[in-house]
Formats: sequence, C-alpha cells, structure tokens
Amino acid sequence: MNKHLLNRQIAKLEAQIEQVIATDEDLSKTADILRSVPEIGPVASAMLIAEMPELGQITGEKAAALTGLTPIAHDSGAMRGKRAIGGGRRLLRHEMFQSALVAIHHNAVLKDFADRLRTAGKPHKVVITAVA
Repeated sequence: MNKHLLNRQIAKLEAQIEQVIATDEDLSKTADILRSVPEIGPVASAMLIAEMPELGQITGEKAAALTGLTPIAHDSGAMRGKRAIGGGRRLLRHEMFQSALVAIHHNAVLKDFADRLRTAGKPHKVVITAVA
C-alpha cells in the first residue's frame, strides 16, 4: 500500500475519533481535562478515553495497575526477585511510555524528576516508567 494513502487514512480516522469525542459532552469534558496535562495531546487523550473508561472514577494507583505500570514483585519465601512491570492494558502502557519520553524532553518538572532518578542511578526504563 502507498505510504501517502496510509497517511491519509490515518488522518481520516483521527479526525473521526476527534469528532466522536467532540460531540459527546462527557468524552469532551474528559478530553479537555486530560489535555490540560502538559504533553498529553489528542492521540494520548483519545487512547486514555478508549482504553480506560473508568478514568476519573479510580485512584491513581489503580490506574497505574490497570495500565501495567506498577512493579510486580517476583518473590518466593525468603527469595526477593527483581521487580518488573507487566500485565494491564498493553496498548495504553505503550502510549504512556511514548508520552513520557516526550514529556522528559519538553516538561521542565518531569525533566527534573527524571534527572534526579538518573542521578540516583536508576536504569533508563525505570526512569521512563516512573515518569509514565
């Protein structure tokens, strides 16, 4: 398929998604709140609305768990394993990672937070996960 054709189709779908959100009062209000957060744009807000309809009705901790951004312990008895993220809503987790990467470069508060984590010796993926 032609690259230009795909780009036109993507743009058309994005416009349709925007139209659906704009014509629904609740979705529009949610989108406005999400977009008030620096570095959350139309794609990230649409993804959050679509993939996490319970947003606004749950705690931040539950939202992080549903997204799969909370570390899961791999412990057994006295053995303490390495923590890792996983589970949750994979597509949403990937979108939040992308938003976090952008935010680290363009949001001064999150850049400072990421720099503090790096200075403390945290690995790159841990820093991105914390920002996400």
